[in-house]
Order: sequence, then structure tokens, then C-alpha cells
Amino acid sequence: MVKVKICGLMREADVIAVNAAEADYAGFVFAPSRHQVSLETALKLKSLVDPSIKTVGVFVNESPDDILAIYQAGAIDVAQLHGKSTPEEIQKLQAAGLEVIQVFERQSIDLTSQADFLMVDSGKGSGQLLNLKQVPHIDRPLILAGGLSPENVSRAVQIVQPAIVDVSSGVETNGVKDADKISRFIKNAKEEVLL
Repeated sequence: MVKVKICGLMREADVIAVNAAEADYAGFVFAPSRHQVSLETALKLKSLVDPSIKTVGVFVNESPDDILAIYQAGAIDVAQLHGKSTPEEIQKLQAAGLEVIQVFERQSIDLTSQADFLMVDSGKGSGQLLNLKQVPHIDRPLILAGGLSPENVSRAVQIVQPAIVDVSSGVETNGVKDADKISRFIKNAKEEVLL
């Protein structure tokens, strides 16, 4: 069954909603964006996250040492890397115990990546849905992101069959995480679709 990552958590209410809906991953954005949080905030929120939910740190061209400092502080279990990451940088993070997600925009997936998960995204926070029929089927754990919502996630899972679906703005109302949308997104992602 597909797993679900709810990204861009910023408030205690966001964590409460993610816990209640039984997400599999919770994302904290450390890169500059409207969802950016400090390490202090991430640690406070992490302390409220259900222990069964893995926390993911989102980074853009961040140095491995800075990412490891956040991991070693206890804020994250997984590093999501946007931008350029060398195989050596990925291996350094993995050697320290971090799982790594490498993000590729649209169909430019590099199957030689050493990352634990490969993510295909429609572009940094664009909210645009990919052409689902063009997403390649690969023999690696694939994460589908970009433009997903409670209304389209079931079809997206059916077509792409990813290991994980990732959503941020698609479960917000007026720029704030919406507990009802989070619940519906996870329910719709995980329901068995009869073909």
C-alpha cells in the first residue's frame, strides 16, 4: 500500500492533524520558502510527532555537514535533497544513518542515484500536477509529488503506483494546513482502487 508524506508542517496543529490521520512521513522545510522552519521549531514539532511517523528534512543545495547537524540534533530521520547532490554527499549522509530522498524535476530521473528513494516533482512548490502517464515506471522506490490533492491522489496512485505520495499546499486552506483535507488525502491515497 502506498505511503503518505505530509510536508511543510509549521504549527502544533499541523502535527496534531498528521498524527490523527496516521501519515507515514512528516516533512519540515529547512530551505528558504514560505514553509521554512528553524531547527528550534522543528525540534519542538518533532517532539509532538507520533513515533511511528518518520520526519523528513527538506533541503536545497545544503552542505552534508549542516544536514547532519540537524539529524544529530534529533529533528529528522530522512533527508530530502533538492538541487545538485553528488554521490559522495549522499553516501556521507547514509553512512551517518540518514535515509536519503533525491528529487528530480519532471521526467529527468537519474536511476544511478545512490539515494534510498527517488522523487519526481513538477517543480519546487509549483503546485502543478505532472503528466502522470509520462512518469516512468522504475524498479526503485518512487515518490510522486507536485500538484496532488485529495481529489486527484487516488487516480495518481492508480496510474503511477508510487511507493510514497507527497503533498504540502494540496492539503491547505488559505495557506494553512487543513486537518480535514489531510485526513481525506490520506484516506483517498490508501483506499484500494478497483480497476
